[in-house]
Amino acid sequence: MNVVTDTIQALRSMRKRQLAHQVINLGLIVTSALMIWKSLMVMTHSESPVVVVLSGSMEPAFQRGDILFLWLCNSPFRGGEIVVF
Repeated sequence: MNVVTDTIQALRSMRKRQLAHQVINLGLIVTSALMIWKSLMVMTHSESPVVVVLSGSMEPAFQRGDILFLWLCNSPFRGGEIVVF
């Protein structure tokens, strides 16, 4: 609870110009993250280009916590390819 009250007090003690600067920086960070995500979606033709393995169901190929980069191809599936739902 102290963290929240300390944060609110720090925001109230800032000058308006400093507060505006912090808000703009936060907006730029969020916008940059969304732009990177959308560009990955366009490049990979996938709605979810980055996924994390949550369970051990993909072992031994992938361990729990591994990050996978996915893309959709126009060619049909072949034997040995990994399918993600």
